Amino acid sequence: MPFTSVNSRMVRAQIGPGQRLYSQRGAMLAYQGDVSFTPNIQGGQGGIGSMIGRRIANEATPLMTVEVSQGLEGQGGAPTGTVLFGHGGHHIHVVDLTGETLYVEADRLLAFDGTLRQGTMFMGAQGGVMGMVRGQVTGQGLFTTTLKGQGAVAVMAHGGVIELPITPQGPVHVDPQAYVAHRGDVRNKLSTALGWRDMVGRGSGEAFQLELSGQGTVYVQASEEKL
Repeated sequence: MPFTSVNSRMVRAQIGPGQRLYSQRGAMLAYQGDVSFTPNIQGGQGGIGSMIGRRIANEATPLMTVEVSQGLEGQGGAPTGTVLFGHGGHHIHVVDLTGETLYVEADRLLAFDGTLRQGTMFMGAQGGVMGMVRGQVTGQGLFTTTLKGQGAVAVMAHGGVIELPITPQGPVHVDPQAYVAHRGDVRNKLSTALGWRDMVGRGSGEAFQLELSGQGTVYVQASEEKL
């Protein structure tokens, strides 16, 4: 179920019978048709296990289940609906997954396809101790949300997003504050870009770089501002 871009800060989703979306609460801007919105208490497609994992990891951003209303099939055909999503005026970027896993902070998620399976991953598992250091330095925490399967994800960012390919030929270095998400078979670690003498008097955070290697894609926003 793809999202259609209305402009840089708003997307549209068409929902039909048997289809389902999950969105951040408060992300619905407008809708048409037979659409229902209900609080989600099971952590999306991941079920109760996903919900518990997200709460322990402090990744429990409240979600809404979005689907067409039931019991209206006899009133002029199968129910359908159109929903417009946006949040806080943030720029929105759509990621289409074809079976791989997307790693993204929960508060970056605007909406995603109900076919995707949601989970939580300890960042120390990618990059060992440096993965944990990265969580502390970037302020993104030690855990991240994962979405796996075939479907679309709408993520939020400041100033728009660019997709950078990660190839075996060499790593990609990203300012940790500009990092939005990544997908594929990717390893990450935090490295220092400057010597300790150069870091004296510097408070921008650019003394650290997020190094991503392997095969996949990293999504970078055009800003160092957090959501």
